[in-house]
Amino acid sequence: MAEQFVGRISEFADGARQIVKLGNTEIGIFRHEGEFFAYSNYCLHQGGPACEGLTIARVEEHLREDKTSMGLFFSETEMNFVCPWHGYEYDMKSGECISDRRLKLKRFDVVQKGDDIYVVA
Repeated sequence: MAEQFVGRISEFADGARQIVKLGNTEIGIFRHEGEFFAYSNYCLHQGGPACEGLTIARVEEHLREDKTSMGLFFSETEMNFVCPWHGYEYDMKSGECISDRRLKLKRFDVVQKGDDIYVVA
């Protein structure tokens, strides 16, 4: 696999994403808290554009010691992205499907060289 230039760091604001096409493969590249994550833009459900929907903080249920619910809250550290076709939600850091952790998007390595960003594809 070869490194493919996809842009400069300044083109990726924190919290932003870009969709690039490398050969026949579309890849979603996310920048979250200074880190880069890249995944196949092909949803495992029905082939929708997995990386093109909302990015949203993970919803977590907080529990008391007796295991009763204190309610639902947005995570302060974990982000997900959602396929716009049918709402399949994926973990930003791992590419795992939130509703079925056995499903995982193909991940691509992101390499930083100076101000340039490359995807290994």
